Amino acid sequence: MTIKEAAAAWGITERRVNALCKAGRISGAYKEGRQWFIPDGTQKPMDKRGRRSTGKPAVSSARKPLPIGVSDYRDACKNYYYVDKTLMIKEFLDERPKVSLFTRPRRFGKTLNMDMLRTFFEKTTEDTSVYFRDKKIWFCGESYRVHHRKYPVIFLSFKDVKYTSWEETYQTLQKLIAQEFRRHDELASSSALSNYEKEEYSLLATEAADEVEYQMSLRTLTLLLHKHHNVAPIVIIDEYDTPIQQGHVSGFYDTIIGFMRNLFSGGLKDNPHLSYGFLTGILRVAKESIFSGLNNLKINSILDERYSEYFGFTSDEVREMAEYYSASDKYQELCDWYDGYRFGNAEIFNPWSVIGYFNNNCRPKAFWQSTGSNDIIREVLASATPDIMERLELLMKGESFVTHIDTGVIYPQIQNDPSSVYSFLLVAGYLKAVSCDQSYGEDYMCEVALPNKEISFVYSKEILSQLENIIPRSAAIAIQEAIYKADIESLQKALEKFLLQTISFHDAADETFYHGLILGMCAVMDNSYRITSNREAGDGRFDIQMLPLNKRLPGILIELKAGKGRSETQLEDLANVALQQINDRAYSVDLRAMNVTSIIKIGIAFSGKRTRIAAERQNIE
Repeated sequence: MTIKEAAAAWGITERRVNALCKAGRISGAYKEGRQWFIPDGTQKPMDKRGRRSTGKPAVSSARKPLPIGVSDYRDACKNYYYVDKTLMIKEFLDERPKVSLFTRPRRFGKTLNMDMLRTFFEKTTEDTSVYFRDKKIWFCGESYRVHHRKYPVIFLSFKDVKYTSWEETYQTLQKLIAQEFRRHDELASSSALSNYEKEEYSLLATEAADEVEYQMSLRTLTLLLHKHHNVAPIVIIDEYDTPIQQGHVSGFYDTIIGFMRNLFSGGLKDNPHLSYGFLTGILRVAKESIFSGLNNLKINSILDERYSEYFGFTSDEVREMAEYYSASDKYQELCDWYDGYRFGNAEIFNPWSVIGYFNNNCRPKAFWQSTGSNDIIREVLASATPDIMERLELLMKGESFVTHIDTGVIYPQIQNDPSSVYSFLLVAGYLKAVSCDQSYGEDYMCEVALPNKEISFVYSKEILSQLENIIPRSAAIAIQEAIYKADIESLQKALEKFLLQTISFHDAADETFYHGLILGMCAVMDNSYRITSNREAGDGRFDIQMLPLNKRLPGILIELKAGKGRSETQLEDLANVALQQINDRAYSVDLRAMNVTSIIKIGIAFSGKRTRIAAERQNIE
């Protein structure tokens, strides 16, 4: 931070901060020209009596804003609250693999980290040391700083290449590659290049080359940059698999795989004009030979220990952030909602959601859900076998199970091999590995579970919405209205009508069937409620709880009972037993704790296609 920022944060004058810097009283402070710079987060030095309280108090306006959607490293580290991940550079330079692939879920800081690498390594006329002098990497020694501004860098991001046809996708890839050529416009007049090479550069820079030449464009650009700078460049490709996922969803998977295979093979495989390469994505896509013969590729998946703490926030980083924004008392809520991911040996929070939480005045919600398409998880669920659905329901109840995990899972496997769904859900961020043992090759046996409340919400929304296809909209609306009003007679008629129209006698097997049916009814309601099922509350586990997102709506608790061959009187008694269980076991304790002021309690009893209902409304004063 600058002298001005430090003065505002510490509640003293700029002249006083300047004097403290000159006196060597501020650790890590350094001078650039006439301007002093102070490491972010530095505390105000103590006075001679060992106090920091002199001067006017710091005000909240001095806090740096939250980096909502900021992926530019220069902007993030200077103008926003930045969690220092620069030791990733040290870890890389200690190992120096030729090509590194980092696979992580979306919105876990991949783009920001890649831009950090570009800013550090790229040879430029700008003195970019100003972005690192107060960061951890700068204090690691000259052997690391010597790599600063040393290499020409090729940077391509495919994160926004999301089109439904190959023609649009290719046009976009062509434009992105051409823009990167134009960014290196020093090549157009380079004395180190031949006229033929300059002409080749011009064709690629002006989008006049053909598809084959663009497939070889990485090879071409690394050669030209190497000749001009006399230093082999670094290649960074961010979110390389985004267009591949889109190709899978939209039907041009084989075509995009062919293009990417040739692009990466030319630029990264046995290329003497390459210093290092970095790629990020969600999946590895190795089985399609997209990295065919690339024996210099170092894969860093979510199950590998290297670089485990650099994507996402660690617990210490979240605690520090909570303290900075005066929300230390919210740490446990942050854990419940956004912690739980495990990358290698590090426990990780979802960074996008943590930032969203602070920006939302510390009110939790599923921020991550809205950051991208859930098409793939919908495809997973659409092709899920009954065994898979049963396991997914176990996850929603907070349980775990052991399964085979292949970190090289590819999109077509979702359709061809239903058991691969757990591998995809893990690498995409919808599961966490509670424990993991590598069995052979890149395959693992892992105990998996849902990471946190946020992902539980995503599962509830996406999994339960699968039932919408078997529930007529008119029936759903009638049942919803009756539930809202606690209208026992209307609810009973609507349910019986639906059961008579849609299920056979044999379908009505047990309580589990009816549970799924009612849960589906609730799920296709609008976004007025957050629905949970089979969760502990009070002295037991409720069947269904509906937490209103609008406090003016009532909370709803539903308990289900089923029995074969029951008489009307026995059904009524069973419905009353279900209602009494809600009261006896204090299932309403969670809703009351969340300040819900009105609670509708519903006991439903089923026998074949007949049903009886008991209900009551409780107003909380």
